Amino acid sequence: MKQKPNLSFWKMWNLSFGFFGVQIAYALQSANISSIFHTIGADPHDLSYFWILPPLMGMLVQPIVGSLSDKTWTRFGRRIPYLFIGATLAVIVMCLLPNAGSFGMSVSMALIFGLVALMLLDTSLNMAMQPFKMMVGDMVNEKQKGTAYSIQSFLCNAGSVAGFIFPFFFTWIGVKNVAPKGVVPDSVIWSFYVGALILILCVVYTTLKVKEWPPKEYAEYNGTNEAQEAQESANWVTLLMRAPSNFWRVSLVQFFCWAALLYMWSYVVGAVSETVWNTDNPETEAYQTARNWTGVLYAIQALSSVLWAMLIPRFSNMKIAYSVSILLGALGFALIPFCHGQYLQIVPFLLIGCVWAAMLACPFTLVTNALQGYGHMGAYLGLFNCAICLPQIIAAACGGTIFGLVGGTQSAMMFVSAVLLLAGAASVFGIKDKK
Repeated sequence: MKQKPNLSFWKMWNLSFGFFGVQIAYALQSANISSIFHTIGADPHDLSYFWILPPLMGMLVQPIVGSLSDKTWTRFGRRIPYLFIGATLAVIVMCLLPNAGSFGMSVSMALIFGLVALMLLDTSLNMAMQPFKMMVGDMVNEKQKGTAYSIQSFLCNAGSVAGFIFPFFFTWIGVKNVAPKGVVPDSVIWSFYVGALILILCVVYTTLKVKEWPPKEYAEYNGTNEAQEAQESANWVTLLMRAPSNFWRVSLVQFFCWAALLYMWSYVVGAVSETVWNTDNPETEAYQTARNWTGVLYAIQALSSVLWAMLIPRFSNMKIAYSVSILLGALGFALIPFCHGQYLQIVPFLLIGCVWAAMLACPFTLVTNALQGYGHMGAYLGLFNCAICLPQIIAAACGGTIFGLVGGTQSAMMFVSAVLLLAGAASVFGIKDKK
């Protein structure tokens, strides 16, 4: 097996640049979906249930995209066709989703419309996102892989900053931040429109700048006969049975971390509104102000992630970096209900940024290194995505019950996230060091 060549910084940058646009779309979704459905008319006890769809679609779509792209060879590449198709579909749906309450439908029909749009958005975004992770696994050598995923983490968080702050920015320049009952404010709608435009431009840039290796060259660098492998069907059960132990150990850490993040996305707008503005009523201007400010806090979290991602490669041991990052995130979640000042909320989100940076960089570095020489890289990374999606599905399904058990306040759900992250930090030490 030939050693993969070192890539210049800009080649690694181009491999992941489209992730900037994809993450803008994800940021708009994660910061606004709960408030969109709450505004349309959903009950707070049911908010976590709306979050079952995003990870469910990811768990279904990403293994399929991974397996299919392993067997796809075109003049445009093996991963890039899926990236471009997914992004194009996402742009269309992003223009529809925030208008769910604007078509004069009943509350129940508006919620159904929103759910269908959310399902389609997540299907297309997952199709667009997975190729970026695969291309790094395909084309970057082991020595540079940590740097490549850190660049991807940087672009991901830079996109998050833009997506999170859009509603606040549009409100600041005069776009309406309030709307009739059941209708999403224009500040959110225009955020989705602009995010869709940036997404397609970024993806076009990547498709023009990146040239994937042809089958023969790919096989020489990855130690597998990909031309033959392309003709084989990758049996997922067989692949999982022969997966290295670190595939499962990292998946356990991912389980706790992504369950914790699911509760943040579901309840943090309400938690900030309750803690700082003493309301959880979406019809009030105070709640909409809290929603916008939470977007700013998300942007601060993303900026913190950018800075922390630069520090992660400086740790001498990836496991220590991973565990410390998760512990800082747990502290951040525990602090949210105690920060009653608007600007005090910045502190916990700075800490949460550390765990987000680690979740984007560390797991894929550990897993792709463990998978070196196993073949079916796309299929394996698609299956590994289940360690991201399954915990979110379980957490979303249990969210209503847990919400009631902790007192029926969205602030209390932040403590649940903190406990989950503590379990994740402890699980890191089960990962085996590569000899």
